[in-house]
Amino acid sequence: MKTHSGFRKWFVIGLLAFTVLAAVPVAQLRAEEEKPTGDLTTAILNQYVWRGYELSRGSIAIQPSITLGYSGFSANLWGNMDTRAYSPADASYPGTWNETDLTFSYSKTLGLLTVGGGYIYYSLASLNKDAADRNDSQELFATVSLNTLLSPTLTIYKEIDHYRNWYFLLGISHVVELNKMLSLKLAASAGYLLSTDADTYPKFDSSAAATSDKFNNFHEGTLSASLPIKVSDRITITPTLSYVFPLTNDARDEMKGLGLKGTTVPSERDSSFVVGGITASFSF
Repeated sequence: MKTHSGFRKWFVIGLLAFTVLAAVPVAQLRAEEEKPTGDLTTAILNQYVWRGYELSRGSIAIQPSITLGYSGFSANLWGNMDTRAYSPADASYPGTWNETDLTFSYSKTLGLLTVGGGYIYYSLASLNKDAADRNDSQELFATVSLNTLLSPTLTIYKEIDHYRNWYFLLGISHVVELNKMLSLKLAASAGYLLSTDADTYPKFDSSAAATSDKFNNFHEGTLSASLPIKVSDRITITPTLSYVFPLTNDARDEMKGLGLKGTTVPSERDSSFVVGGITASFSF
């Protein structure tokens, strides 16, 4: 059963959209020379892994998105289609569109700092009627970046709907321009999960079984490399490769316990993942 009715969901989304638009003074809109921006992107990956959690296995994840921005404000619509949703009991389980996320955000550069924040609505219903109907999720987030070497960035997320937790993500990145068309981007990040609900984010024991305690520890680390290829002023093709791994024994036990590998022994599931693929972007 969904946490919110359809009416409430779209009311919240509509209200936030109106608030974002109303926050920009009319005089500023008239005087501002900056033009609206847009981006259409599609990623094709060998696996969908989110914050260290294995959300697909043995299939291709197709993830299209569209982003519109103006004067620091942006709105993004993102989705995930699993070409063969994993089911240990049914090898012919069909693919399905199983997630749609809507993000509103604002950011502003203040000298050496870039600060921002926003709201994310995760619609987790599956279009496949036989798939599990997961509860939707909502998050508020705030972020701060240093405009210096490695661009260190801290983002804090607070889930406010069903999966009650705080999530802290610290990341660094560096771009090496190889030539006018090609560059190399290297990035690393570390996540910390602070659960406020033992039912939705419990701590797992060494057998990868859930306990009655709340998870509170460093979670996953991610190392990634990408190679953006600027085909034209508007089109960029980017091969990507990432390695996701647990930062602590607690995280390893949890990631195994919530993994997808079909086995009666949770501790035999995977806790680290190699995610690779290609992304195509069109800016306008």
